[in-house]
Amino acid sequence: MILNETFTLSNGVTIPKLGLGTWMVDDNKAAQAVRDAVKIGYRNIDTAEAYGNERGVGEGVRSSGVPRDELFVSTKLAAEIKDYDTAVAAINGSLETLDIGYIDLMLIHAPQPWAELHRADYSEGNRQAWRALEEAYQAGKIRAIGVSNFLEADVENILEYGSVVPQVNQIEVNPGNTPTELIAFCQAKNILVESYSPIAHGKILTNPEVATLANKYGVSVAQLCIRYTLQLNTVSLPKTANPEHQRTNADVDFVISDDDMVSLRDLHTGD
Repeated sequence: MILNETFTLSNGVTIPKLGLGTWMVDDNKAAQAVRDAVKIGYRNIDTAEAYGNERGVGEGVRSSGVPRDELFVSTKLAAEIKDYDTAVAAINGSLETLDIGYIDLMLIHAPQPWAELHRADYSEGNRQAWRALEEAYQAGKIRAIGVSNFLEADVENILEYGSVVPQVNQIEVNPGNTPTELIAFCQAKNILVESYSPIAHGKILTNPEVATLANKYGVSVAQLCIRYTLQLNTVSLPKTANPEHQRTNADVDFVISDDDMVSLRDLHTGD
């Protein structure tokens, strides 16, 4: 069962292959979403400072009925934070807001502020933010550190100037939007890739080609897309607060053929 399967990060920390994404889940609904997911069997919960729901996620973890050390909780340093002092304050702020003792994984949310994503150079700012994460990691406040939405050059900047190699790069991956070269680059560096928005923010649910393939396997489009990202050897992070969707998202113990994996990779989405 996929909920029992894990990857091992480069530092030996294990991370469940399927996680619960909480983007767009209101803070006042996040605790129940986490409790529902944990009851179903999820052990990997992903949040971010920018989501505004760290408080609710932390409450859900504390009240889940499952020991803290059996859960893997990720959060992210806001993309706009590109200096050391602000990063240190934000890391401590997330620790305080979550109130779960420690963070399993913390990422730099993006290499540039969202309004400037991939259009401006914040190399020095990322190095400063990374130094703050490294110190929190070495102090035992965080069990693993990584990046998100980083392209190859952004990762190389951290590899060149940092003292800790990122353990994770969390990027958008779904059929028709598969950055194959970036995934291969990260995997060659022993950086685990996490796939967010495996269902393409819901847009792919009406794609007729994907629907045809899903019917072939007797599964839903969402299940096919989640399985696709898992078979790329990435962590899959579908987001939902709906317990029934959480349950069906985890029912992905089937295998997509090599030919169909290629078809999904090369899918024309019309975007």
